[in-house]
Formats: sequence, structure tokens, C-alpha cells
Amino acid sequence: MISQFKGIFFSASLYHSLQKFPKIFSSKSNNLKAFSSSHVLGRKMESSADTLLLLSGKSEEDNDVAKVLKNNNTLKTGEGVELVLHSEVKLENDDAFRIEEYFNSLSTRRFGRLLIYSPRLSSTHDVISQNNSDFPVGTVCVADVQLKGRGRSSNVWESPKGCLLFSFSIQMEDGRVVPHIQYVVCLAMTEAIKAVCLEKGTPEIDVRIKWPNDLYLGGVKVGGILSTSVYRSKKFYVSAGVGLNVGNEKPTTCLNAVLKKVDPLSRELKREDVIAAFFNKFENLYDVFSEQGFQALEGLYYRTWLHSGQRVIVQERSGDQDQFVDTVVTIQGLTSSGYLLGITDDGQMCELHPDGNSFDFFKGLIKRKMS
Repeated sequence: MISQFKGIFFSASLYHSLQKFPKIFSSKSNNLKAFSSSHVLGRKMESSADTLLLLSGKSEEDNDVAKVLKNNNTLKTGEGVELVLHSEVKLENDDAFRIEEYFNSLSTRRFGRLLIYSPRLSSTHDVISQNNSDFPVGTVCVADVQLKGRGRSSNVWESPKGCLLFSFSIQMEDGRVVPHIQYVVCLAMTEAIKAVCLEKGTPEIDVRIKWPNDLYLGGVKVGGILSTSVYRSKKFYVSAGVGLNVGNEKPTTCLNAVLKKVDPLSRELKREDVIAAFFNKFENLYDVFSEQGFQALEGLYYRTWLHSGQRVIVQERSGDQDQFVDTVVTIQGLTSSGYLLGITDDGQMCELHPDGNSFDFFKGLIKRKMS
């Protein structure tokens, strides 16, 4: 999720080649054969497709939607991508995302019920964003490894094995509240981690929100959120992406590594449990957000983020543009538009905008005075 990707795209296998590779795929029958992603990912296959997308649903109705999406063959997936129903293949890989375990823990009405899964994918966010208007609300794309994950300001991130990687679809009508959706996603993930720890009987992991879209644990980044949207047919189609270090200790740390330090005998957290808990929490928070606005969630959000009362130095160019002027600002909360609300030492209220590409905590924030 964090280190820059410099590798090459590994091939995954494909459904068109049933005759060429009978040990990899078969249609569902009494002699259903196994698909092992570890068997095919390490070498280039002689096939027209390079990436496998498995479609699956929690209920029969959700599976019917998956069948329609596959049979219509209208999804924008790019060249070399093959859609396959989960019921048509069997995965044999200990490291693969366990779809059944995920659905067993999911209790939502909308979000997360239609799943698109890939062992190795260029970008879950691209799959959702390019097809958002064709997907039911809450459709989620999950990958074990992501090769060209997207970050803020067009940063490219590698998303390694052990990281929870997913993107999902949202539809909104009020553009004024769209910027707040990333905060709801961040909050839902911190609440989900607490819920999983409580359910598993492990020590609570205190993951905090670093504005605007990062997750921190013990002063180290362990996750990030990316939200993008397009406006079409009087709706905002939002694509929300999440990357969370669950079992990958590099390049920073992960939830399980911290958990082991606190209690070496504690059970490891699973990606399937975390993402199911996320959607269970997100759906409830999103309903409150939709009906009452973000103000109804602000109290919980401020208890979870890192910044209440924090004093930061904002650098701005002086009038001649040759020098910078430092202004000390104390963080008060969020503005109605979703930016940081601060107050200077002389009592002026101001709105703080991110510079878009700073790895320092708040260096380079752009200040806008408020009347």
C-alpha cells in the first residue's frame, strides 16, 4: 500500500483456455477442478486474458446480479481481463481471500453484498470507478495483491500480500456532502477494527485518523483512503478505495505486528473479518450521515482523529512571492465544506486546505481566511 511499485505485471490465468489448461479451470460439475492462483501467477500464460475477476454474491439474488453482469459482458475491464462466476471455479491457495468467511460475517442490506475478487489485480479502484454506474450500490472489488494502486495526487502505490485492499461503489445526490464521505469511510474502518478486536477477545488496537484520508497506528501510517467521484444523470457516483496493512509488516508495520507486541498469544486478525466488520459499521454510519449530515458523526470522528487542539505552522508565500510567511494555527475541527477549521493566535478563523502531496504532518497547508 505504501511503497512505490516498480515491478512488472504478472499474468493471472484465464477462462477462455479451458481446453489448453484443464487443470486450472472447469465449469461447475461433479468433477469440479481446482484453480490455484499460486500455480499460474508466476508465469505467463498463452491466453488472451491476463487477469481473473471472480463475481460472487451473498444471497441468491446477489448471485443473480453477478450472473447478469458476466453474461452481458458490458463491464469496462480493459484488455486481458476475464469475468468468471465464483461458482464456476474452486480456489486452492491458502493466502487467497476467503469469500465464504467474508459473507458469513457480513450483515448488511446493501453494502458489500456483491463481490468482485481477484488474486492479483492492477487496481481495485479502477474496476469500481470505470463501472460505477453499472454496479449496484455497495459493490466491492477485493484483491490479494494490487500492482498499480492509486494514492492522493496521482501517487502510485504497490499493495503487497497481507494488505487488505478493496474499493466499493456509492451513489449520492447532494454534491455538498460528497467531500465528507472519505471521513465516514475512515471512521467506519477505525470502528470496525475495534469491533473485530472485541469479538476476537484481543487487545484493542487504537488506529487513529490523520486528516484527510490516512490511518495511523502508534505514529506510523497503516492505511489510506481514496475517494473519487463523477457526476452523471443527476447523481454523484463515488468510488471509495481502502488499503489497510493487516498482515504485511513492510514497509511500515501492520495490525497483527502491533497486536503481537501487545499480546504474543493473541489471535491474528483476518482480512475477511475486518472488511466484513467495515461494511457492517459503514452502512450504519452512512445511514446516519445521509439522514442527519456529518454533524451527527462529528463527536465520534473528533474522538478518533489526531488533531483536536493541535498547533501547526502554515506556510504561505508573501506578497512578493519570494518568501514564505509562517502562521501558527490551532486546529478546531472541520468546516462545513470538509476542510480543516483553524484559529490563529490573533483570533482569525481560517480554513486549511491540503497542499496535495506533503508527507509531513501539516507542512504546506494552504490557509484561507473566513469572514
